[in-house]
Amino acid sequence: MSSEFVAQVGFKTNHASALRFILSHIRRHPLVGILMVIGAFSNAALAAAVPYFIGIAVNTVINGGGMAEVMPEVIAIILSQLLRGALQLMRNFSSEIFAQRIERDVRKELYGSLLGKSMAFHDLQPVGEIMARVTNDVREMNLMMNPGMNLIIGSGFFLLMPVVASPGLHPALVLTPIIFLTVYFIAQVRFVRTLNPITQGVRASFGRMNARLAETLEGLQVVKGAAREQQEIDHFSHLTEEVRNYSVQQGYVEARYIPFLLLGLATFAGLVHAIYLYQIGLIDAGRIVAYTGLLFLFQFPVFTSLRSLSQVALGYAGAKRILAIINTETDLDQNKGGYTEPVRGAITFEQVTFGYTDGNPVLHDVSFEVYAGKTVAIVGQTGSGKSTITKLINRTYDVDVGRVMIDDVDVRDWDLAALRSQISIIEQDIFLFSRSIADNIRFGNQDATLEQVIEAAKKAQAHDFITSFPDGYNTIVGQRGVTLSGGQRQRLAIARAFLADPPILILDDSTSAIDSATEDRIQQAIWAASKGRTTILITHRLSQIRWADHIIVLRRGRVVAQGKHDVLLASSEAYRRIFARYEAPEKSAALPVPQG
Repeated sequence: MSSEFVAQVGFKTNHASALRFILSHIRRHPLVGILMVIGAFSNAALAAAVPYFIGIAVNTVINGGGMAEVMPEVIAIILSQLLRGALQLMRNFSSEIFAQRIERDVRKELYGSLLGKSMAFHDLQPVGEIMARVTNDVREMNLMMNPGMNLIIGSGFFLLMPVVASPGLHPALVLTPIIFLTVYFIAQVRFVRTLNPITQGVRASFGRMNARLAETLEGLQVVKGAAREQQEIDHFSHLTEEVRNYSVQQGYVEARYIPFLLLGLATFAGLVHAIYLYQIGLIDAGRIVAYTGLLFLFQFPVFTSLRSLSQVALGYAGAKRILAIINTETDLDQNKGGYTEPVRGAITFEQVTFGYTDGNPVLHDVSFEVYAGKTVAIVGQTGSGKSTITKLINRTYDVDVGRVMIDDVDVRDWDLAALRSQISIIEQDIFLFSRSIADNIRFGNQDATLEQVIEAAKKAQAHDFITSFPDGYNTIVGQRGVTLSGGQRQRLAIARAFLADPPILILDDSTSAIDSATEDRIQQAIWAASKGRTTILITHRLSQIRWADHIIVLRRGRVVAQGKHDVLLASSEAYRRIFARYEAPEKSAALPVPQG
């Protein structure tokens, strides 16, 4: 399986199937697993000791014995249950540790896998669906282990105790437990097979519901702006109804749980059998009591298996959904051991064709060259493929045909981390984390001091508005930076790029939300920062286009012209149309407003 980055989780698990995936995580914690099994066995064995001692006490009383004669059995029961309680504490403590460790490890493994997937993978995955797998499906694996597997292991020993202990009372008494155990096993297999596809539906429908919820909340401003609240509520209600229907189906299957009926029949048949053996003189009354107590041990597995098997089925369904994400192959690899030299900044596109989906290319046979340390502007109408070019430079995506080279080395031959760490991209849609302003600026350079952060902010014309906040650089911004204006977010992104000090700087319409006066100052800072580094400008600002060393004109994914501003203005009709479209608004914006 290829991936952009492989998380160093410190362990290796089996991804061949959901069962092997679960077992490989279980094998990582043998000690707590063994303690859980020992606790479960001792719980069943010591529970079986109670009816045995009671049977002896009953015979003693029938034979005329008093309190003194039954006191040894009373003491034996008390001591055995005290020991049982201590071992149960060990068992429950171990099983909870077991479950929590598995949840931690699976979540870490899944999170690392998600970070290692390519953007092509994430472009096709609803965020809410992914969140459902990272949170709820992983949690279901926790509950699958405890109480799920904990109860199943414990109930398994309770099922065996009557079969093991009843021959000691009379060999014929083993008949009822064996018949019960056989029919019980058949009923459980049928129950699990019926329940499994339903639990798969429960988890899948929950994922769809969660995906819709996340999408709606992410686009809440659009929903409110279009007055679509009721329609979204109706659609979400349909999805919640789907979750409810699957849950009701699960409840319907659980309501027809056959082992409840089998328990009553086994208890009745065993008691009748014991009474018959008593009447023909093969056992005494105390053994009837002991045998009935042994049959009552079946109650624990019968009553707990309904919940535990359902929980295991849900956990198994969650494991399959988690493994489906982990096993999804992506189209990029980290290429550890690839080229890692410092970037000089030369960029070459050789007959590049690329599309986000098969059969629908966005770029067609694109070729151009950017010399190291030069500033290049890429212009074109909306949808011409300008931003796509930047995503190929840092290998967010790989080309379908042709080559993209950095310093005459194909980007696919670079170590991906070494390549991306030397390229900074500032996009129009700025993403900020819910962290302090200082942490957002130093995101690409975690070792930067506060003084360096402040210097970068000053260069990006962000220092003044940052210091206007009560907490200054410690101000926590909202998710995606919603507490800041568009211009403030862009200036923080520019400061982040300045602090990273990359050999290649790409600005994708990064000053679109900034007023003209601030833009002039930022432009001067960008001009100063671009000295000695390769700078790619994607912009409609003519003031920025003019000072580029080279201009590339795109139209419908093809390079239709290249050259200097004056040359293109004279020779390229496509460039003149772009220039005419944006020149008038810029000039009119600079005119004084008429008075009176």
